Amino acid sequence: MKSRKSVGLVLGSGASHGWAHIGVIRALEEANIIIDYIAGSSVGAYVGAIYSSGSLGSLETFLLEMDGKKIFSYFDVVFPKSGLLNGSKRVKELFSMHTDAENFSDLIIPVMMVATDLERGKKVILKSGSILKALQATMSYPGLFAPVRMGGRWLVDGGVVDPVPVGLARAMGAEVVIAVDLNSKIVSRSKAPDIVRLKEGSGQIAQQTPAEEGGNRNELVRKMAAFYENIENSLRQKTNDFLHSDVTPPDIIETVMTSVGIMQERITRINLAVEQPDILIQPRLGALKMMNFDKIEHTIEEGYLGASEKMEDIKILLETVDTK
Repeated sequence: MKSRKSVGLVLGSGASHGWAHIGVIRALEEANIIIDYIAGSSVGAYVGAIYSSGSLGSLETFLLEMDGKKIFSYFDVVFPKSGLLNGSKRVKELFSMHTDAENFSDLIIPVMMVATDLERGKKVILKSGSILKALQATMSYPGLFAPVRMGGRWLVDGGVVDPVPVGLARAMGAEVVIAVDLNSKIVSRSKAPDIVRLKEGSGQIAQQTPAEEGGNRNELVRKMAAFYENIENSLRQKTNDFLHSDVTPPDIIETVMTSVGIMQERITRINLAVEQPDILIQPRLGALKMMNFDKIEHTIEEGYLGASEKMEDIKILLETVDTK
């Protein structure tokens, strides 16, 4: 009798680089690789939860039809005490538009997420109760989103302490761990397209100019985009007013996210040296900024190519063993 080895998929943090996880999952599906466990941090937790709910196709279609920059504009400008953006309500919208899942128990594949205890600087594992609350915590990017109160603790982005939580997948019981690191500086072999959309009714991706984009959005996207149309301009205007400067400094959002990204790259290197995955996938995203939300097709493609390059190694590791 032959037994199949259990597989844990670790989806790392990385802001807009996170859409590469979609490409990785697509490549694994095409190769008939069954995922038994998912461990995620920040955007990796978001994509993992969507996938585990059976709704990855909905997310992918939404991203490709939507102007990527407006995805970030879903978050209201607030200039509060603890973050520039209010993420709690919008995380709920961006998750619930794709799935009806509300609790971890509703997911098809077991998922665990990582957040950071802001006061103690320790890793917090989220694995039960409300998915939305957990996502708000693991995606609470320092400086941009306000910390989330859970279990008497203030929690922020999991990438602060564990951007690629390999150890979590091992603890879940995975015999083979496939990890996706989005923070490497490897540069793509090909140039990213500027704007991409789905050809209406064809399911194929096509280049478009901004003037053509309106006709191809589905009704849900049109309604939501109309409501949030001016959020991005409002954010930048309020930022400039806040800084009281005639000189154009580096964009405050990009500065915060890039700074955290530098930190996460170094933490990832240290963590992966201690807790090594069986397979490490590093999509070639080095030329993309953390806020390149308008390079979605290219980001997904790099994830797909990164996983495809490792597929033979994955298959060798997953060769069934005779238990007689």
